[in-house]
Amino acid sequence: MKHVACVLMLVLTPALTAQVPGDSGAAPPADGEAQRLRAQVRQRWAEHVRTTLELSDAQAGKLDATERRFEEQRQPIRARQRQINQALHTELAAQTPNEDRVKQLMSEREQNQLKLQHVNRDEDREMQGYLTPVQRARYQEERRRFQGRIVDALRQQRERRQNMPAPRARPRRRPPR
Repeated sequence: MKHVACVLMLVLTPALTAQVPGDSGAAPPADGEAQRLRAQVRQRWAEHVRTTLELSDAQAGKLDATERRFEEQRQPIRARQRQINQALHTELAAQTPNEDRVKQLMSEREQNQLKLQHVNRDEDREMQGYLTPVQRARYQEERRRFQGRIVDALRQQRERRQNMPAPRARPRRRPPR
């Protein structure tokens, strides 16, 4: 269990740094630290998948290359999805939301989700070339479980942040006379 918590913390740190500045009270880690943490997470994930799927050296190398290439494609799509969701949230929070804008944002969100599904489908199609059907199924299950843990941890962190009392203003000190 400690291993899972450690991995989640390593994954959450870069995910949280991608949030809107000022979202949390803590300063985000420096870019170098975030990159180091991402590399550790990638390494641990690769080790976990290699062991769980019983991959050969050749399969592990191909899987790593595939994951990296397709993750580069997913990142801008996910970033756009966050922007769309934030704009939709802002619009819906308005006293009188603009229905045309909401419709447009919902359409963009759906199109963006389709792009992400397309990338995932292309990645799976490439994996068919070097993973067995059982390995692919296990890979997909491991990835789904891992992403679920990340979502749960982010949700819990958001809830903790929302339940934190607001910082009190410090009383002003009067200068001595």
